[in-house]
Amino acid sequence: MDLKGLYREIVNEHNLNPVHKKEMTDYDLELRGVNPSCGDDITLRLKVKDGVVADASFTGEGCAISQASCDMMCDQIIGLQTEEALSRAELFHGMIRGEVTDEDALEPLDEAASLQDIAHMPARVKCAMLGWRTMKELLT
Repeated sequence: MDLKGLYREIVNEHNLNPVHKKEMTDYDLELRGVNPSCGDDITLRLKVKDGVVADASFTGEGCAISQASCDMMCDQIIGLQTEEALSRAELFHGMIRGEVTDEDALEPLDEAASLQDIAHMPARVKCAMLGWRTMKELLT
């Protein structure tokens, strides 16, 4: 399987079988994020304890990229200090904008780095960034 095929498989898996797409009742922060250009609409919920993201979930609807990206984002931030989660969001934004391309620099993004090619699809950038932008608004 080629690298692009592997990336498509990762996105499909997170879209079709998202681990973090579920209701969370014991949360501290909640924010709705909307991408009107595509119809993506999510509600992100975070449990933060002692400055650490203890849990994250989302509900809502949207395209495969927005849903997969939000699920990957939840994977990334659980267990991180809020400052680290915000730093990870900045790295993701840099990647999606095409400003950060070095594979070593993108390593902390783990599977979320599979969305790097979105930088070449301007219409999909907002889709990929929705969950990350919503998380950033929640934590700042």
